[in-house]
Amino acid sequence: MDITSITKEDLEIIEKQLERKPNKIISIPKRCSFGKPVVIKSYPLKDGKPFPTLYWVTCPHLIKEVGKLEALGKIKEWEKDINNNIELKENYINAHLEEKNERNSLLKDEPEWVKKRLENIGIGGIVNFESIKCLHLQLASFLGGTKNPIGKRVWDNIEKKECENCICCIL
Repeated sequence: MDITSITKEDLEIIEKQLERKPNKIISIPKRCSFGKPVVIKSYPLKDGKPFPTLYWVTCPHLIKEVGKLEALGKIKEWEKDINNNIELKENYINAHLEEKNERNSLLKDEPEWVKKRLENIGIGGIVNFESIKCLHLQLASFLGGTKNPIGKRVWDNIEKKECENCICCIL
């Protein structure tokens, strides 16, 4: 099975993972070793309005692990690193631009006002490309395929990358 193809079972699992219906899923760029969705890519419109979040972490295990990193203050720590490290800052800004361009390329058939609204917005709606906002967004971006150095840091700081007992198999 192509990791990006979406089955009816995938949709049911994602809905249970997120505890809500997902927004127009385009693909599943990352699955766990059990074959369950870890990250989804969604169309950047929701209810007819621009919606900037392209990638979402759906895996309950990773959502919990990322929450632990946020509780440790990693957002503020890594924002300081961005401000003090020119190479990191450039790579992070480039990640915003890469994801913005990817998202906006999906909107070629949408009205001009939609394109204009998302034109200068980065990962997950971030306007200041030197801020982080949420580590879940960064991890989703990285696992979705964006060259995101903060998302990579999140991934590298998660010791246990997936659950042992397939939580999503019993959802």
